[in-house]
Amino acid sequence: MDLGLIAQYVANGLMMGLIYALVAVGFTLFFGVLDVIKFSHGDVLTWGAFCAYAVYMGLEMAGLHYPALALILMALCAMAAMGLLGALIAKVLIIPLRGAPPLNVLLITLMLGTVLRESIRLFFPDGANPKHFPSLLPAWSATWGHFTLRFDNTVMLLAGLMMIVAVQLIIKRSKLGLAIRAVSQDGETARLMGINFNLVVFVTFAIGSALAAFAGLTYGLYYNELNFNMGLLLGAIGFSAAAVGGFGNIYGAIVGGFLFALLQTLGAAALPFASAYKDVFAFGMVIVLIAIKPTGLLGEKETERV
Repeated sequence: MDLGLIAQYVANGLMMGLIYALVAVGFTLFFGVLDVIKFSHGDVLTWGAFCAYAVYMGLEMAGLHYPALALILMALCAMAAMGLLGALIAKVLIIPLRGAPPLNVLLITLMLGTVLRESIRLFFPDGANPKHFPSLLPAWSATWGHFTLRFDNTVMLLAGLMMIVAVQLIIKRSKLGLAIRAVSQDGETARLMGINFNLVVFVTFAIGSALAAFAGLTYGLYYNELNFNMGLLLGAIGFSAAAVGGFGNIYGAIVGGFLFALLQTLGAAALPFASAYKDVFAFGMVIVLIAIKPTGLLGEKETERV
């Protein structure tokens, strides 16, 4: 048994698990406040990644070749833009359909995802072809046998974990988080208590969409490539991770994201001759887990009304 190779699989799995967890947390936030599934979430991630890429290209054209500054501006601009997009989606599409059948919301968010995805392909310069995403972090690494610890991956992993912790602190320790939890438990009672229901929904969708933008930036830095349809698979995985962990449960979304990456890693390690099927193996195991425990590993959000 090669411990170095196992450690490399674990390190790679942690990076992908982080991206999946960031996407899954967005899904669980949306479900928590309005009991809706926004299937355009993966395409918001793609928009966030391309927004960051556009900022980088703009800085390059302006002659500003400072990787640290570029990375900070890319993250801030992408997260701010997608936060505004998420709030706009909530205002224009989600809240007006609040009383509609859930199938209507599902269909309209699916169609919105197609619009977002195709708009990149049609209107972004050469949008139908993959884009080379810049490597903006130092490429330092240390190698022990078959295990290579990369500095850039370590920085991205720590930054992503800090983002998740920050969201958790907002939800658990702030007045905004108290309002979000109140709306999640009982929206009508929250209104009667003086909470601005619509504002809480807008902010929640903005937070989830900003996390998706950060996940898209991390994906680009990790793989050094963007594609207009990359959000399809990432959205499906994020949704699956949220379902496995338990919709409405942030801890469950995090666990589900890392679990899905673990299943992919196990699939690639156990089937080295067919590593292309690692997603099939992971989704298959997710189907089994959901069949065994439909409410998720940590349970769905439950609301008690007296």
